[in-house]
Amino acid sequence: MNMPTKQTPPLFPRRRFLQVSGATVMSAAFLAACGGSFSGSGNNSSKTITIWAWDDNFNVKAANEAKALYLKNNPGVTVNVVSMAQADIVQKLNTALSSGAYNGLPNIVLIEDYRIQGYLASYPGQLKDLSSIVNKANFSPYKVNVMSQENKLYGVPFDSGVTALFYRTDYIQAAGYTQADMQNLTWDKYIEIGKAVKAKTGKSMLTLDPTDLGQIRMMMQSAGSWYVKPDGKTVDISGNTVLKESILTYKKIVDAGISTQVSGWNPFVSAFQSGNVASVPTGCWIALTVASAKDQSGKWAVAALPRLGNVPNSVNASNLGGAGWYVLDKVGDSALAADFLAKTFASDTALINNLATDINLVSTMTAAGSLSNYQKSEAFFGGQKIMQDFSVWMGKIPPVNYGLFTYAIESTMTSAVQSIVHGANIDVALKNEQTQAVAATAQ
Repeated sequence: MNMPTKQTPPLFPRRRFLQVSGATVMSAAFLAACGGSFSGSGNNSSKTITIWAWDDNFNVKAANEAKALYLKNNPGVTVNVVSMAQADIVQKLNTALSSGAYNGLPNIVLIEDYRIQGYLASYPGQLKDLSSIVNKANFSPYKVNVMSQENKLYGVPFDSGVTALFYRTDYIQAAGYTQADMQNLTWDKYIEIGKAVKAKTGKSMLTLDPTDLGQIRMMMQSAGSWYVKPDGKTVDISGNTVLKESILTYKKIVDAGISTQVSGWNPFVSAFQSGNVASVPTGCWIALTVASAKDQSGKWAVAALPRLGNVPNSVNASNLGGAGWYVLDKVGDSALAADFLAKTFASDTALINNLATDINLVSTMTAAGSLSNYQKSEAFFGGQKIMQDFSVWMGKIPPVNYGLFTYAIESTMTSAVQSIVHGANIDVALKNEQTQAVAATAQ
């Protein structure tokens, strides 16, 4: 599952952030690339592809399934899938690309969505333009936006971090509300329901981790905003009305007394698996973890994420996490690597359908919602077709430019948010944070 990395500063040398220019490339070669055997050659024609990815049960498993399918029609190719921690992948890529030493690097690498603009800006020319093998119209616009620069597409979209509100139907009903009441929520309405749940059941509505700004990210993107302006580089904190409203809403949740404070992954999971909280607003990737509490089967449902009621363009859809597949253009056999992606993750709906069951993949391919495994009812969630719902909500996610500095900004933003929660003047705090963020991201 490609949940967002916890408060890890970027590993790119700041002086190397450069802007790449180029023309739009959209070729009919996509159709040709999706059929037949590979006949081109890369820089060294070894016919060997090495793929780096993290998470054995999700990304690595997906890569191995794609490998098996590809080799059926390309038996002369060798594909090596290497499992590695994401932090190690980031460090190794940064070190090698900074020095121009490509020996030992993979042909294909998985890169987190929040990091990709940093790679494109810091290492121009290192990632292969995949515009000719990916039909942009076949993938959700928000995801295509993440991996694009100067109208060129540099990656193959993979999983979605589309957000959802997982909630206990029994707790909601005990508080006097129905599943119909959980639809089309604003955060203010969510807080109102949370107060009733706490009063009637003694359960908190959700968990909050003071060191994790995922809640703020989800609120911001629901209104098409981020810590930076659409250029991806200009810090946009002081005067950012969506960010301000997101933080004020976060503070409302805390002040309402409906949250339980946690620190880290295990306490977060324990809170809902033990039945101590009534809902989990986060990325769709939490579904399997929620459903692992077998004794709670039939007691959960999923609704769209609440929106910011005071922000007119906020919608009941957002994103948290996600990654994509990229080809390192200077390593060798980049054409072969692109062919692999073209015939698997870029176009193979059968693969995507299988992965929906095998790893619970919520694909960013627009056709995914109509695939058979996305139509299945989930008994744990009261018979709801949650995969189909995720696919529908994914199509409504506002595109934003995550830019170069998400983790650098959040390294100080967490303390600013907590100071506001504890009574600091929000305008003063955000003005100070703007100054810190500009300094932290100075090129």
